[in-house]
Amino acid sequence: MTKKREPSLDIFVKAVVGKKVLNPVLLDVKNLTSVADAFLICSGRSSRQVMAIAEHVKTTLKKQGIQPLSVEGQREGHWILMDYGYIVIHIFFDSVRQFYDLEGLWIDAKRIRTKSLKKFYLSDSTAESKDV
Repeated sequence: MTKKREPSLDIFVKAVVGKKVLNPVLLDVKNLTSVADAFLICSGRSSRQVMAIAEHVKTTLKKQGIQPLSVEGQREGHWILMDYGYIVIHIFFDSVRQFYDLEGLWIDAKRIRTKSLKKFYLSDSTAESKDV
């Protein structure tokens, strides 16, 4: 029996950055939690944009045969959580993202850099990261 191959993390990043998101961050959490291997965190400028980002992600990934296990928070548009099994996508209204500070909560997680995140890279030499 062969194991089903998981899609590249960059597929998810491409889906997210296709809608002018703010500050996308991909965190490697596989050694910190059993919930997922990675968290993709981003934000939008309004709840309407947050909902549009989530809809774009769902539509884009569905075209590639990738379906979420669950989606939470889509009605309110303040914090939408999209669970794809080994990756969980968090799409925040920007002020809500600052309040919950997931990056601070998961400070021990390494940042993953993918090709699609290249334009968002900051010259922050203090952040520990790994390229994939």
